[in-house]
Amino acid sequence: MGKVGRNEPCPCGSGIKFKRCCLRKEQEQPASRTQVQQARISLQQVISQIQEAAAQGEQKLLELGVFVLVAIPAGDAWLLEVTESDAMQVAAGGESLPVDLKESQETIEVNWSHTFAIKDNQFVLTAYKDKTVQTFDNYPAAEISGAMKRIKKKYSPELLESVHIDSGQPG
Repeated sequence: MGKVGRNEPCPCGSGIKFKRCCLRKEQEQPASRTQVQQARISLQQVISQIQEAAAQGEQKLLELGVFVLVAIPAGDAWLLEVTESDAMQVAAGGESLPVDLKESQETIEVNWSHTFAIKDNQFVLTAYKDKTVQTFDNYPAAEISGAMKRIKKKYSPELLESVHIDSGQPG
């Protein structure tokens, strides 16, 4: 749709001139955030929520875009990225850990420390640094797997592929 002139009838169908109807509403609204900005803010908020759940000893699983966040009663929490199975611990023993997250207008860059997998109903982590493998029985592996399937079903393979940018991370 083209630009509406101030003195033209408002496209909302009110019959009033645009300048006296919806133009004011548009001008009164704060500048809208881009989807990337909203996702970034939401990611930070959801990380805080999962850290709080870990501190309270709650088991919790949250989904946001291509991210799954999980907390367990032992107080550990992880940020998981579905497209490349990357992981970063955000809480340990109920204590929040610093989140290495760099943001710009177009991207959210996370310094991933591990890869993750669900194998034989267990949560398996492999460290990028030294390739050590840890296997956990006390994580909600079935729920994490279900969240991954929902995310992969929600987005096209092309979109999922375009989400992850190779940063030269070893692995």
